[in-house]
Amino acid sequence: MKILVIQQKMIGDVLVSSIICNNLRTAYPDAQIDYLVYSSTTPVLEGNSSIDNIILFEEKHRKSKKELLNLAFQIRKEKYDLLIDAYSKLESWILVLLSNAKRKISYKKPGRNFLYTDNVPFEPFPKTNLGLAIERRLSLLEPLDLKIKIDPIPKLFVSEKENQEAIAVFEKHLVRKDRKTVMISLLGSEKLKTYPLDFMAKVIDYVADNADVNILFNYFPKQLEEAKTVFNACKPSTQEKIYFDLLGGDLRSFIGIANQCDFIIGNDGGAINMAKALEKPSFIIFSPWIEKKIWATFEDGIHHLSVHLKDYRPDLFENKTEKMLKKDALSLYKEFKPEFFAAKIESFLIQNLSTK
Repeated sequence: MKILVIQQKMIGDVLVSSIICNNLRTAYPDAQIDYLVYSSTTPVLEGNSSIDNIILFEEKHRKSKKELLNLAFQIRKEKYDLLIDAYSKLESWILVLLSNAKRKISYKKPGRNFLYTDNVPFEPFPKTNLGLAIERRLSLLEPLDLKIKIDPIPKLFVSEKENQEAIAVFEKHLVRKDRKTVMISLLGSEKLKTYPLDFMAKVIDYVADNADVNILFNYFPKQLEEAKTVFNACKPSTQEKIYFDLLGGDLRSFIGIANQCDFIIGNDGGAINMAKALEKPSFIIFSPWIEKKIWATFEDGIHHLSVHLKDYRPDLFENKTEKMLKKDALSLYKEFKPEFFAAKIESFLIQNLSTK
């Protein structure tokens, strides 16, 4: 059997959708399982034996109709028996239309159900604490009636070499071994997904005040000025616990460093999803325009906790569409005071500092 899974999106989506490949591998151990993703996301798939081939969706495929058609015909030549489209947007519809796959599964959406042999309901509400991001992906497996125990947890694979390199980085920066280490997801993928920097500094102060921990900042070199702004806004006693210059040089080295941390706190995004895949406890601060019910995965109130402005000021969300919330995100962020959830951070720290 030859299978293609499609997920053209960002790191968190690609990592979460890899559970489709993982469960297919358990069900069909001898199948060829290929995964179509953006080239920038491939580091989170390294070491995953559930995936035989990674097919890259590159910028040229987005910009050129000719290149997109070339990719579609490349896929057609593979003669896939099964295609699962977890992306389900115009770009993937074209690939699906021309794929000639025998069976094609995606979400039920108006106007394009004819493309697929199986159209799965796009559920609006989660049924469990897995969160909609996980539940929706797993729903794409339901038409196959797999006779296996479904594993809903995304996996990241860190080599011994990568672990040792991360340990060496910690030693180089004289990170204290007698303390646990918290990673701060400092900045979101865009401003509309980034908790205000002055508020984030207060959150980090809460962490430092309530826990004797090492604090690492997760940011890209191009975000250095924003990172400095947060650092400078922190109290001197907090700054003493921050290892500001301890950074990974690329995504794989970040994964190695995250694997040496004990938990993660901060903005929702790829860093949080990677930490969860490494089985690290997480505390997420959601953007006002992002739906918590989708990405609050594995929420149990202990190891995985999240907060959203709607939890504290539901009045600000009455009769507001997602488009309206996105437009007002920056002003809504200003209403999302860190004092609202200070007690939750303290509780999260107590729960996760006490575990080995």
